[in-house]
Amino acid sequence: MTSLNLAKSLKQKLIQQTLEKKLKKAESEGWKPTPQQTGSSAFNKHCQFDQHPGYKQLQIIKNGAKSLGVPSPFFKIHQGVAGATSIIDDHQVINFASYNYLNLSGHPEVNQAAVDAIHQYGTSVSASRIVSGERPIHQELEAAFAATYEVEDALVYVSGHATNVSTIGYLFGPKDLIIHDEYIHNSSVVGSQLSGAKRIPFAHNDLDALEKILTENRHQFEQVLIVVEGLYSMDGDYPDLARLVDIKQQHHAFLMVDEAHSFGVLGASGKGLREEAHVAGKDVDIWMGTLSKTLSGCGGYIAGSSALIENLRYLSPGFLYSVGLPAPTAAAALASLQIIQKEPQRIQKLRSISQSFIRQAKAMGFNTGDSVGMAIIPIILGSSVKAANASAALLEKGINVQPILYPAVPERSARLRFFLSCEHTEEQVQLTLNTLKTLL
Repeated sequence: MTSLNLAKSLKQKLIQQTLEKKLKKAESEGWKPTPQQTGSSAFNKHCQFDQHPGYKQLQIIKNGAKSLGVPSPFFKIHQGVAGATSIIDDHQVINFASYNYLNLSGHPEVNQAAVDAIHQYGTSVSASRIVSGERPIHQELEAAFAATYEVEDALVYVSGHATNVSTIGYLFGPKDLIIHDEYIHNSSVVGSQLSGAKRIPFAHNDLDALEKILTENRHQFEQVLIVVEGLYSMDGDYPDLARLVDIKQQHHAFLMVDEAHSFGVLGASGKGLREEAHVAGKDVDIWMGTLSKTLSGCGGYIAGSSALIENLRYLSPGFLYSVGLPAPTAAAALASLQIIQKEPQRIQKLRSISQSFIRQAKAMGFNTGDSVGMAIIPIILGSSVKAANASAALLEKGINVQPILYPAVPERSARLRFFLSCEHTEEQVQLTLNTLKTLL
């Protein structure tokens, strides 16, 4: 390394360290009026949004990025369907930043199903379903989910995030315990907080730690819920579902699996983690998933026993008090589900290209963490500056991949996160990895 590059590297590290210190200080600082602070002036900072802690932290991050010369990687505008390729700033790019794993968003049959639903039902059902928003397409989609999971019933919500918030927040309360993987999605954390239940995270995929928590705490609570994901969106790995079922049965707990990224991806025919692990659908108490990944829509679903679903259908706030899922969105999801069932080769193509990507990445010396090589593969660079700069340089060369930066992950885990599609080609993968290698 030349003296000029060394000086630049040291400067970047100093700026990063300063940024981290400022963020930690902003996160820990509280505000309490002193005895001398009386009257309305003492509360001025609490009635101005530019004094909000979140906004102030955001400004620290933005100013730090500007000092480092790092361009913002956020809110890129895609000018069409985003799949294996996309259009950004009027240029076609190889795209690794979308959840269109099976290339069904934009599929002619899916588009037509949505168009037909618009003609029949309009763009909104215009009411909560319990009042007058119920449509036949809702029931068809829910029946299809129940059949796919081989459980009694299912329910669809208008938002994936709200599905977890409302389901967990409604079903559990102050006398209960919720134990979740430390990498669980924000929606499950918010739902747990809303419930008022005691919440304990366990180390990622460490089921020995989960068992220890249950052994030490189960007797103190009424209901206990274990929450995990089917495929973790940050690391691309998944838990041991068969052992989780044994653990929940032994400790008389409920088990909830968030299949936002695993449904349509894992298993020979895309039925998710249960198919990958050869576990019966009824052995998991609450199946959750989203419509926005392989199902080409927007919203979420819960699948399980008829008692669970009837309870949620009549009393879950996020369903009861929210407008019903738009019919075109439900139709698009149902059409996507039907294509997944009749074209399992899409899942096989996704598995093949994903395995090729991770195999080549490892051969080049890239750190892919704990990814199993199914749709989601991180390349960990250990520096937010390096990850952001690599993302920007790749985009200039026609390759779009999103960096994940501190504080979203620890600085040592800063990374590029690649989402694979069944339509990615070997040539695109080789070009991407070779280009990245030359940039680092």
